[in-house]
Amino acid sequence: MKRIVLSLVALFVTAIVVASSPERTIRPIYLDPDAPIEERVEDALSRMTLREKIAIIHAQSKFSSPGVPRLGIAELWCTDGPHGIRPEVLWDEWEQARWTNDSCTAYPALTCLAATWNREIADLYGVSIGEEARYREKDILLGPGVNIYRTPYCGRNFEYMGEDPYLASEMVVPYIQGVQRQGVAACVKHYALNNEELYRHQVDVDLSDRALYEIYLPAFKAAVTKGGAWSIMGSYNKYRGTYACHNDRLLNQILKSEWGFDGVVVSDWGGTHSTIEAIRNGLDLEFGSWTDGLREGASNAYDMYYMAMPYLDLIESGEVGTEELDDKVRRVLRITFRTAMNPYKPYGAMCSEAHTEAARRIGEEGIVLLKNERNNLPIATDAKRILVVGENAVKMMTVGGGSSSLKVKHECSPLEGIERYYAGKAEVIWVRGYVGDITGDYNGVVTGQNLADDRSVEELISEAVALAKDADHVIFIGGLNKSDRQDAEGFDRVQYDLPYAQDELIEALAKATKHLSVVLVSGNAVAMPWLDDVESVVQTWYLGSEAGNALARILSGEVNPSGKLPFTFGYKLEDYPSHAEGMTFPNPDKVYYSEDIFVGYRGFEKRGIKPLFAFGHGLSYTEFEYSDIRLSKERIAKGETLQLSVTITNRGKRSGKEVIQLYIADKETSVARPVKELKGFEKVALEAGESKVVSFDISPEALSFYDDSGKGEWRSESGEFEVLVGSASDDIRLRKGFVLE
Repeated sequence: MKRIVLSLVALFVTAIVVASSPERTIRPIYLDPDAPIEERVEDALSRMTLREKIAIIHAQSKFSSPGVPRLGIAELWCTDGPHGIRPEVLWDEWEQARWTNDSCTAYPALTCLAATWNREIADLYGVSIGEEARYREKDILLGPGVNIYRTPYCGRNFEYMGEDPYLASEMVVPYIQGVQRQGVAACVKHYALNNEELYRHQVDVDLSDRALYEIYLPAFKAAVTKGGAWSIMGSYNKYRGTYACHNDRLLNQILKSEWGFDGVVVSDWGGTHSTIEAIRNGLDLEFGSWTDGLREGASNAYDMYYMAMPYLDLIESGEVGTEELDDKVRRVLRITFRTAMNPYKPYGAMCSEAHTEAARRIGEEGIVLLKNERNNLPIATDAKRILVVGENAVKMMTVGGGSSSLKVKHECSPLEGIERYYAGKAEVIWVRGYVGDITGDYNGVVTGQNLADDRSVEELISEAVALAKDADHVIFIGGLNKSDRQDAEGFDRVQYDLPYAQDELIEALAKATKHLSVVLVSGNAVAMPWLDDVESVVQTWYLGSEAGNALARILSGEVNPSGKLPFTFGYKLEDYPSHAEGMTFPNPDKVYYSEDIFVGYRGFEKRGIKPLFAFGHGLSYTEFEYSDIRLSKERIAKGETLQLSVTITNRGKRSGKEVIQLYIADKETSVARPVKELKGFEKVALEAGESKVVSFDISPEALSFYDDSGKGEWRSESGEFEVLVGSASDDIRLRKGFVLE
């Protein structure tokens, strides 16, 4: 409300100044919301002084830039996401401001969104979080993240959308569109190659142009060319010797020239390192720099930012001109008119019933049933005594993990959700099982949970095993958490096995009961040495405010699981292409992506390594039959689109949803290509016994590769191709060949 009042006052003062000036006949186009944005931008630019132009391209506080008060041009306010709106922080510090009205709805982490394989759910996600950002008067939402899952050790994988560029591209577009329909800019991050956290401020990444264009850039390109993203955040790392936040190749040549990006490039907080490079190499809006010898996180000398007084000094000395400055200011004005000065944007909403329902729906669609022998799940309706084991059954997961840490209005834990669902139906008992992370605070947000427990590993396991013997069903809820060196910004994992002696606990429980379900909470793959000894495994991610309710509805069978893995689970760390023989991680200096385009399932299949669980894998409580594959032609010319159709039938007794995955294999090629690549998917809902025909268009782009041997271009080669349709990358049900002439 304060921002609205101040803006109205500024507009009123501006109107008086304009009316009383000798140029009062000139209409201030920039104040007219109905005028074309480009006209408003040019009009505002023409009225700004040099110092006002400099001021508008860098921060005035931790999360805001100043605008132009003299002209009534509003401030821009950013907020961390992308899973919920971060609580307000102090002007100059990360510590929360301790407001009483800045709690939010926590949505599932983006690994869960990717696991839904559902574009409509991605749009719902964007609309819901966009409404909360708008209600809190935020102009730029710092998310979503689309960095590729290169290694299961990256601490920030839980914020991203998996290992496949096509899946990430398809899921990020509706998210962006949903957010921006609320008058809030999505800021897609981290551009580019942010694939490790520990040394993110210094690692220098290099890779082939083919890997860059085929694997690491497609989701960012889709965000710009299809999603229409209004802002992009640069990453901390270097690319070929230059920091990504002011990298000429990434920002000027690719993002702005090749893709036609007309939005704002925002630095990651503290990601700027050079005034000259920032001027010339495409950075538009600088945040969070720690200059002038001030300690990180303390009061910042905003005028000492690289794009502040040092920039002005270079202009006034004649060392640089103002052409680059005007381009930066145009971009900042453009996003301002799209967001802060857009009077037609919706009002927004906060912590509404609709948002709670959206959080639960996203979680339900993203939960992945990895294993289910002898129909161990759903839990039998005659189960009268259910034992829940594990710290993650009660630990709040919305606090911590870095910049995505949230202060929520409510968080339904897995135990609470199970107890609520089975109230009056069965007795639910919980025991600790293991002690992991007993902390519960981040930047002043405190969970209030007391998780301290001094018992030994042996005592905790013994208690759980004794109770498991008398239970009708045992649910172990463990995995990782959002503490340092697990799933957390700024840190990478240090082990592929489960921490806190959980593997030992699961083995002991498996010997005590035949009806054991292992529920893993994490944003990363983990080893499962006990897999053959348990009947059911469920991957639940970080599910946010409605975690417990979403999980209970899946375990009980109220909702049929339909999530599919957005990345591959290996048996061991060395199975991953990025950790094969000779690879290093983490990298404090330089790293070359030697696995090239063979990331994730592409690398597993090339090397003939069987995964623990394949990309795209996910079971259901019903069964789906694939049949009647048809292609519109068996021979096509270059540039021609091919149509494919298949029939899907629900052969089980429950309604459910299936993700039909389409892969393409190039059978005749002069370059190394993956065994197959995802090029299409559709999620369909089917009642028991129902059939549907699912259709795909196979575009020329689906057959091409990036040729970096010459001038660099996308091309396809004539010859035989094969369409593969299935339920996972290792579960192909139908095949059909065709020829590209």
